[in-house]
Amino acid sequence: MDIKPDEEAGLFAMQLTSGSVLQMVLKTAVELDLLELIKKAGPEATASAAELAAQLPTNNPDAVDMLDRILRLLAAHSVLVCSLKPLPDGSLERRYSLSPVGEFLTRNEDGVSVGSFCLLIQDRVATETWYHLKDAILEGGIPFNRAFGMSPFEYFAKDPKLSRIFDQAMYEESTIILKKILEKYKGFEGLKSLVDVGGGIGASLRMIISKYPSIKGINFDLPHVIQNAPSYPGMEHISGDMFLLLCQKPMRFL
Repeated sequence: MDIKPDEEAGLFAMQLTSGSVLQMVLKTAVELDLLELIKKAGPEATASAAELAAQLPTNNPDAVDMLDRILRLLAAHSVLVCSLKPLPDGSLERRYSLSPVGEFLTRNEDGVSVGSFCLLIQDRVATETWYHLKDAILEGGIPFNRAFGMSPFEYFAKDPKLSRIFDQAMYEESTIILKKILEKYKGFEGLKSLVDVGGGIGASLRMIISKYPSIKGINFDLPHVIQNAPSYPGMEHISGDMFLLLCQKPMRFL
């Protein structure tokens, strides 16, 4: 069946209007560890909604049907691959496996994935911010500040749970990205010191120093972040206001 260009455009427009549904379904899948459970079944294995529901702490009789609906949506967006298995009674069972996209949403050999960033972006606090975008455009200001009366980093200092979600998302995403960068980028060679301003708990700097141990690393971030930062060889954690930082030494900033 051929689809005309205007029909394709119309379908895409309809898809855009329901984009938030996909994001919340993906968040739910990450929270329930559905993709991890599928991965745990093995490289070539598949799983049904019933098999996944049996591994969740639920007595909800509708859980299997609800899971199957969100798994089908994820398959429609290439996060999962859906296949059909004939059953003895003549019916067909939908079974799911990870796609290459889905693999990135599960923990890799370093124990990280991009799924943690989904939990941050779709958190209630983050989504509330978008309801203030229109007024920020018309009246001025920053959407987050309008929503909560303070900046994001001030809010994180008052909300330890969200602060942990933010730190974990930054840690996992930076680990994935920087690993690729360090395979190609040689700009850290010959440096004696490196300051990561807003470096979170020091994940990025740790990876750089591990490859270039002659570098003295300084991880600089806000006090509520630094207090949770683990100790790493060759790295010093310094707390302060990164928005007021004045550096008096010639250094390269990350």
